[in-house]
Amino acid sequence: MTRTHSAFAIAAATLALAACQPMPIYNVADAPVTTTSGKSPSAAQVRSAIITAGTSLGWSVKDAGAGKLEGTLHLRDHTAVVDIPYSSSRYSITYKSSENLQAADGNIHKNYNGWIQNLDRAIRTEISRL
Repeated sequence: MTRTHSAFAIAAATLALAACQPMPIYNVADAPVTTTSGKSPSAAQVRSAIITAGTSLGWSVKDAGAGKLEGTLHLRDHTAVVDIPYSSSRYSITYKSSENLQAADGNIHKNYNGWIQNLDRAIRTEISRL
C-alpha cells in the first residue's frame, strides 16, 4: 500500500471512530411557549401541539400523568424514551431511557441529540400556530 493509501485509510478510520463516539445527552429545559399571535395558549393546547409535533416525526406520545407526556421513538433497532412535562407557559424534553444508543455516564449516541432537536423544533412550530 502506498503512503497516500495508508494516510487515507487512517483518516477514514479516524472519522468512522469519531462518528461513533457518544455525545453529552441533549435535554430541553423549560422552553418558553410562544405563539405568533401573542395569545397565551392553555395547557391542553400545548399538550395537543406536542402530540401533533411528535407523531408527525414518528414518535409515539402518550399521557404520563398530569402535565406530563412520554415520547417513544423506535428507529431500526434503536429506541429512545423521553419525558415531556408541559404547562401553558413552558415545556421540557428530558432523557428517560434508551436501547442500543450507547447511553452511559450522561452520554449517548449522537443521533439521539438530533432526534431531540428535531422534536423540539417541531414542537415550537406547532405551538407558534396556536
